[in-house]
Amino acid sequence: MTEDTPRTIRWWWLRHAPIPERRGRVFGQMDVDADTSDASTLNGLAAYLPRDALWITSPLKRARQTAAALANAMGHDAEPLVEPDFAEQDFGLWQGLTHDEMAERFPRENELFWKTPGSASPPQGESLAEVMGRVGRAVETLSRGHPQEERIVFAHGGVIRAALGLSLSLEPERALCFAVDNLSVTRIDRIAVPGGPVQWRIGGVNLVYL
Repeated sequence: MTEDTPRTIRWWWLRHAPIPERRGRVFGQMDVDADTSDASTLNGLAAYLPRDALWITSPLKRARQTAAALANAMGHDAEPLVEPDFAEQDFGLWQGLTHDEMAERFPRENELFWKTPGSASPPQGESLAEVMGRVGRAVETLSRGHPQEERIVFAHGGVIRAALGLSLSLEPERALCFAVDNLSVTRIDRIAVPGGPVQWRIGGVNLVYL
């Protein structure tokens, strides 16, 4: 690779395994367990994902548990980097509540939030716009300083929507249009052109491997 050759970093974003007994509750940054018993999907991911990638995980338990389960399926023994900025959106006082409970206990805040869900903040929480800011900073930092061309990130629906929104220059409300399933993969390539702006390429969204 010469100094004039673009460098492509392939980011494989993996949403954590499902949360048992979710029942429509918003967990945000609550540290709850994941159900990593879906061996078929984990084995499918293990067969598909690159083996020489840098592993990065959200600090939340459900992401770390998913990373450990996939590491077991892949025979991967490297400890992943923990990136605090890849934690799920902080929903503040709404965390642990159902949508009906949010509307009942915080009627005014709930109404305002759903008018502009990308830029409004839950009570004592953060907006998706703020999530996009911290995710973008972390992606730029982690795209440098490591020799691997691949990054596997164990993260959350809101974080992956933020990464997609950033790569496509979307407003936060538009980034919320993406569906992100548990144990699905979204690949976003970061292409750094020497002397030019960073370019982005979407390799796939919400992919599932069985």
